[in-house]
Amino acid sequence: MTNDRIGTAALGDGGPEVGVQGLGCMGMSFAYGPVDAEASRATLERALELGVTLYDTADSYGAGDNERFLAPFFKAHRDEVVIATKFALSIPPDDPTRRIIRNDPPYIRRCVEASLKRLDVDVIDLYYMHRRDLNVPIEETVGVMAELVREGKVKQLGLSEVTADELRAAHGVHPIAAVQSEWSLFSRDIEAKVVPAAHELGVTLVPYSPLGRGFLTGSFADADQDLTSDDFRRRMPRFTGDNAAANAALLDPLRTVAEAHDATPGQIALAWVHQQTAVHGLQVVPIPGTRKPGRVEENTSAAHITLTGQELALLDPIAAQVAGPRYPDMAFTSAGRE
Repeated sequence: MTNDRIGTAALGDGGPEVGVQGLGCMGMSFAYGPVDAEASRATLERALELGVTLYDTADSYGAGDNERFLAPFFKAHRDEVVIATKFALSIPPDDPTRRIIRNDPPYIRRCVEASLKRLDVDVIDLYYMHRRDLNVPIEETVGVMAELVREGKVKQLGLSEVTADELRAAHGVHPIAAVQSEWSLFSRDIEAKVVPAAHELGVTLVPYSPLGRGFLTGSFADADQDLTSDDFRRRMPRFTGDNAAANAALLDPLRTVAEAHDATPGQIALAWVHQQTAVHGLQVVPIPGTRKPGRVEENTSAAHITLTGQELALLDPIAAQVAGPRYPDMAFTSAGRE
């Protein structure tokens, strides 16, 4: 068991210090098969002991259930944690494959009030636009978000899955503290434009799915065969059929580096993400998700691993060889618009 606390990083230019690794809480209520509330609560507490202070949720995770689940933990540790939640995305209960995206001002105001109530807090530390509604100018959306800051309902603003141009336009309306996008050894499209824009503007990158939704850890090899029927990874092109088989074969260099460090493949995958801070010259705070205290210990230990230039070079070709897109519809992401 590790007791090594992780270091800290600034959340945005001049923002508060948070642990260099956060915790994605979605799976505690939603998307990844059966949940275990007791284990999840223990995971939250263990993460805090290890220096994890940024906790990530959204109003769409379990139709608000995730925010409600987290509320008692946040209340018990309000001065120690940074609460990040999101608006803009809803998933109809009768059709879990459907996504509804809204960024209009009245909707945003309803969402923030509902999240404040479910979280049982007076202010949200970091409020993200979860996805981009192309029918609403981003300047209008961020303008309303900025009003929430002035009203004391939100402290900092974040965006998720935006292009570099969208980030710059938003930042021109109000400072953006963080951009959340998928970034891992399997998903590196944001490095072309979004990462340089974030560096230029002093925006922190918050990579979600830094472990490739668990695939990079080797915890499953084929979603159809290895995961329960209610696990949404069974609908993701990279993790089934021929794509899964091809992508599993890409993990050999990861295992080679892991053996050299007496580490797990997942730890090396996370160490690679952490090292992008030095590679690209910006703050990077990944938010791997888990529901197990032991896995939090494993993940935070990765923040203490430094990869050599030779090891980085060995891992570098992986992303270009990945079979299948991140989502069935990439228009749902910034890559579909960049």
